[in-house]
Parts: sequence; C-alpha cells; structure tokens
Amino acid sequence: MQISTRVYALFIVLFAGTQLQAQNLAYKADTTSVSVYPGRLYGTLFHPNNLEEAPVVLIIAGSGPTDRDGNSALLPGKNNSLLQLAEALAQQGIASLRYDKRGVAQSAKAIQREESLVFEQNSADARVWLQWLFEKGYRRIYVAGHSEGSLVALQVAQHFPLSGLISLAGAGRPIQEVLREQLSNLPANLKNTANEYLDSLSAGKRIAQPALPLLSLFRPSVQGYMISWMQLDPAKLIASLTIPSLILQGDKDLQVQVIDAERLAIASPKANLHVIPTMNHIFKAVVSDNPQENLSTYSDPSKPVMPALIQYLVAFIR
Repeated sequence: MQISTRVYALFIVLFAGTQLQAQNLAYKADTTSVSVYPGRLYGTLFHPNNLEEAPVVLIIAGSGPTDRDGNSALLPGKNNSLLQLAEALAQQGIASLRYDKRGVAQSAKAIQREESLVFEQNSADARVWLQWLFEKGYRRIYVAGHSEGSLVALQVAQHFPLSGLISLAGAGRPIQEVLREQLSNLPANLKNTANEYLDSLSAGKRIAQPALPLLSLFRPSVQGYMISWMQLDPAKLIASLTIPSLILQGDKDLQVQVIDAERLAIASPKANLHVIPTMNHIFKAVVSDNPQENLSTYSDPSKPVMPALIQYLVAFIR
C-alpha cells in the first residue's frame, strides 16, 4: 500500500496548478449514444486535438439521479464536478467519456421498472461503453468511478481488460455497513428497525411492509436492487485485480470516510492511495468543518475541482 504523506499532498495542492498549466491542450467534445434495452444511453466524449492515441478514461457517476456532469436533480443548482474533471484531463492530453445513467438526464427514457433493477445492470451498461471505446480504436482504457460508481468500476474491472482502475471517494465496505453508519443518528427505535431491515436484506430476505418513516429507503420496489448491492464487498473486488489501481479520497468528505479508502488499499497492497487534504466528496476544497459550508459547494459551479486530484490522475495515467 503506497500512501502519500499529507505534507506531500499539501505540496501538490500548492504547486500542481503551475505544473499542470504546461500543456493546456485544446480538445473536441462529441455527444454520442449507445443502444441498451429499453432505449439509449447518452454521453460526451472529450478528446484532445492532434492526439490520436490519447489514453481515455470512462468516468462513472455516483448514486442517485447524478448526471454525466456530476449534478443531481435532488440538489438546487449545479457543481459540475465531473465536467470539470473531464475538462482538466483533456487539457493534459487525456480523453474521457462521461455518460448519463439509465433514467437520468438525456438517458431518461432508458429506464426499466424499479422492481426489475439489480446493481449488476450498472456494470453491464458501463461495459457497453467500454466496448464502444474499444471499437473506436482506444487501447489505453481506464475506468474512474466516483462514490457508488467506484463499486461499478470494480465490477467492470473483473470482466474487461483495462489499463488501470481509479476509485474516487469510493466506499471500502459493503453498502449495508455504510448505511448503518449513515443511519446511526436516527431516533433509537427507528435506528433499531433500520438495522433489522439491513440484516434481512443482507440475508436476501425482503421486507413486506416497511415502517412508514423508513419507506423511502426500504420500499419494496427497490429491495431487489439493495439485496444485489449488499452482496458486493469493494475490498474483495479490488483484491482480485492485477491491473494498476489508484485510490483518491478527500479528508473533508461527508459521505465516504478515509477509512474506506484505507480498507481498499489494505486489500490491494500495490494500489496507490492518496488522501487529499481539504477535498470533499465532489472534489472541491473546503477549509471549514461546518457541514453547511461543505454542502454549499454541491450547488456552486464556480468552485473548481482541486488541482491535487488532477495531478494524481495525470501522473497515474501517464
């Protein structure tokens, strides 16, 4: 496990911007789509001009209705985190492909009934895009998954010959363990009930009539998806990989903890782990410990992604 020190990470934060401005290449942006049942998925390919053999990164967005740019329909305003990430990579000679997931943004019509969804559908869709990139002539192909997308990337890497895998703020524990932590602040009776539900779903057993205050999370129509999701352990998946792996995590992340990144790195001793000071879940710099100030960046597209993030990505891919 190769872990950068915070002193070195801080050095990168201060000086990466100057180092990365050296290329600043122009790039072309193409909107494209692939066919899936029952519709089409839409994405955007950024490719640096005059670099026919550029490496390419498939960027996989996180959970919920998060679009290819990193923006969620559940939040007011935009943050454009994934768009900014793609732009920064293109300016350094690295192509990227981002896409809207099923039911999201331009891919809104490519949706199945919620009752029929399973987690593996996410990785199947990502493999369709990887095959598209291969058919376009790309041979140095990387996958970068953000948050829940990290688990999707880990699944994909089991079945597609990649040049490398990148986990961006990805959980290192099965989702039921993360949910227990996130629900720990509920009133005692609801927390106990939620934990019982998580135990049942982890064992593959459905909940017939979830309590009304917990219905949104445990509604019957989504339980099949949750059961399939809970069978996956990110640490076990990364441990099985032989390709180069990069794990990036911010220490101001309100959703995923540094211990998650460390668990991934322990499972994959050859992986590179970098904990970036002041970086939050969407790659933006946050100095304050005030959660509201942290969350305000989720709706502020004027704040750029941190230069340290780009520095580590470019160094890994090159």
